[in-house]
Amino acid sequence: MTAFSTPAEFISPTVLAPEEQKAVWFLGALVTQRVSSESTGGALAVLEHRGERGYSSPLHRHDDDDETFLVLDGELRVEVGGEKRSAGPGSIVVLPKALPHAFVVTSPTARFLTLHTPGGFDTFTLQAGSPAAPPYLVMPSDLPPLDPAELAKAAASFGIEILGPPPTA
Repeated sequence: MTAFSTPAEFISPTVLAPEEQKAVWFLGALVTQRVSSESTGGALAVLEHRGERGYSSPLHRHDDDDETFLVLDGELRVEVGGEKRSAGPGSIVVLPKALPHAFVVTSPTARFLTLHTPGGFDTFTLQAGSPAAPPYLVMPSDLPPLDPAELAKAAASFGIEILGPPPTA
């Protein structure tokens, strides 16, 4: 009889204070890696996003990971399959892999979590973003904008296909 490996065998216990968690400025917002795919053996990643009105993603799809949003504060508009849906505090949005989608913050500010299964999107944001350091009050004005072609190239290396521009608030 062969024993089966369980994901728990690959996950290391981790306790990180907020100041120990990695953060970047990405697409105009602060994105903090709350749970890294590295600490879960690639099974999961959890990111916290803090953005102002207009923070958005381009229309894209993930080849390999499901993405779930949990809105903590503020409001987003999520666009999926030609539909536009508002998501306020407490709303959850489940987006299966390969489904084209985009979001935009429509309230003055918003704070939400994204859960990625399996993980990997967290590594993409860390590589594509600009490092952020506490106290995270305001995004530095001297950050170079992300070049869309470079963003698409970086995204493709993580199984993400950019399909179109972001929605507007």
